Amino acid sequence: MKKLLLILTIGAFQTIFAQQESAFEQGEWFKFRMSYSGWMKAGNATLTVNETTLNNKEVYHVVGKGWTTGMIKWFFKVKDRYESYFDKKTNLPYKFVRKIDEGGYTKDIEIDFDQEKNKAYVNDKKHNKKFVIDTKPNIQDMVSTFYYLRNHMDTNNLEVGDEVRVDMFFDKENYGFKLKYLGEDTIDTDFGEIETLKFRPYVMAGRVFKEEESLTLWVSKDKNKLPLRIKADLAVGSLRADLDAFKGLKHPFQIVVKN
Repeated sequence: MKKLLLILTIGAFQTIFAQQESAFEQGEWFKFRMSYSGWMKAGNATLTVNETTLNNKEVYHVVGKGWTTGMIKWFFKVKDRYESYFDKKTNLPYKFVRKIDEGGYTKDIEIDFDQEKNKAYVNDKKHNKKFVIDTKPNIQDMVSTFYYLRNHMDTNNLEVGDEVRVDMFFDKENYGFKLKYLGEDTIDTDFGEIETLKFRPYVMAGRVFKEEESLTLWVSKDKNKLPLRIKADLAVGSLRADLDAFKGLKHPFQIVVKN
């Protein structure tokens, strides 16, 4: 369930996206409030950005957490943790961690990326298996892609209907992710009315999502590119995530009308 927050916005094609001033920095923190089928509180999720070193490389270390709350946790308990270590300059990932428990469906995977040799070294801890998989050049993971997109998106060149793509490595395979730009939209949030950019990330239909076009994302039009709202049609019911709190933004948060 929570992976849609971290998959959410995923993709950037270099012929469309040009390098911009960084949209984030160390200390950035988001909290999301999630509701199921429009009324039931479903849980919370957070994204935290820190700086560290990994194998003598300066990297951002992003940790994403998701968990169920309220009534829903009594019949579907979720406790997810995602981590990505990606280069501060290129935003290319070197390490990815996925440890999830979604109603008894569990995974415990660590992936080390060799960006020069285009290899992914996968450690499936749950099944005690290790293997090496060839990757596409400049591969992203499902967390780093979100930050890569925020840092490289030149919205002045986007037109309604434009589709952008990114090569992403998901669990044990290469995945070509596609994102469609739907235009501008002003939405009412807990912080006030905010001008946004609206996207349609194409996701993998199956266990979680109803179909490929199940997800809609709104991000702030300002330099932060904050994820403000996500709606998803799930295999059973629907899910909505709204930005509930934040801190450590690099740029001013632009609000059209404050609440």
